[in-house]
Amino acid sequence: MKPTHPDTAAPADAAERRNIRPVICYPVETLPPADMDRYRALRAGLTPHSSILVPAREARCFHVPAGHVFRIRSVEGPQVGDLNLWNAHDLSERFYSGKTRALHGTHLSTGDRMWSSFPHLRPMATVIHDTLDWYGFDEYGGSVHDVIGTRCDPYTHNLLSHGGQYHHCCHSNLTRALSDETGLPLHVAEQHVHDVLNVFMCTGFTRDTGQYFMKASPVRPGDHLEFLAEIDLLGALSACPGGDCSAEHSSDAAACHPLLVEVLAPAPGALDSWTPPPANGYDRSHGR
Repeated sequence: MKPTHPDTAAPADAAERRNIRPVICYPVETLPPADMDRYRALRAGLTPHSSILVPAREARCFHVPAGHVFRIRSVEGPQVGDLNLWNAHDLSERFYSGKTRALHGTHLSTGDRMWSSFPHLRPMATVIHDTLDWYGFDEYGGSVHDVIGTRCDPYTHNLLSHGGQYHHCCHSNLTRALSDETGLPLHVAEQHVHDVLNVFMCTGFTRDTGQYFMKASPVRPGDHLEFLAEIDLLGALSACPGGDCSAEHSSDAAACHPLLVEVLAPAPGALDSWTPPPANGYDRSHGR
């Protein structure tokens, strides 16, 4: 946090320096465009492929073939979820929340993409429908589906609770789920768990201190977020122990509910001529 009472006196031209107009770091006009007209039309012909119910305070893995859609749905009550994605054939290619945030902003919605880690840096999934897109940004600067929070974890909990040992933080939930799915030992699976898309979570930064905040999610049963899998995906979703994150983070006291993940197949011909995006074209010479 920036100090309330700085040690350094403001220079004479402080106001002039502060008033310099910002420049967008990564203009996205030259990104390969998502074919949203096609993706919207695709939704009309989807058929069920598989589904899995993620229990409250737990996580589960799921597989999505390239060109299929996966939908995360609220089914019983307000609940947020932490989402990890990997290339189904190579766990080293995983969701890169920081670059996704730099390209699309702090909160994702329809048309935004989830980008993968270096050296691949390609779309892993594209948001094609969001029933909470009406929320926008509220008076506090809050919005839903953020890529700014890391995931609740037992290490931070330990620091902030004077040594507490809590095992249902999303980090631990995702670690157990990935270990169960792949057979990797817990300590190896943990190395693949990464920063998340906070599905349905309502978050922002306070304007006075710049601190990350959460507030009650606007999600209700029936609300959902849909993605097109751009490559073969292994996903993991944790139903956060904070419930709707209206009061507590990582808690057995918060009201928590399951989340449903549905995988849906496109109609025959719906993605004719569509191909998964190639890995990034940088030659990796790094100037040598």
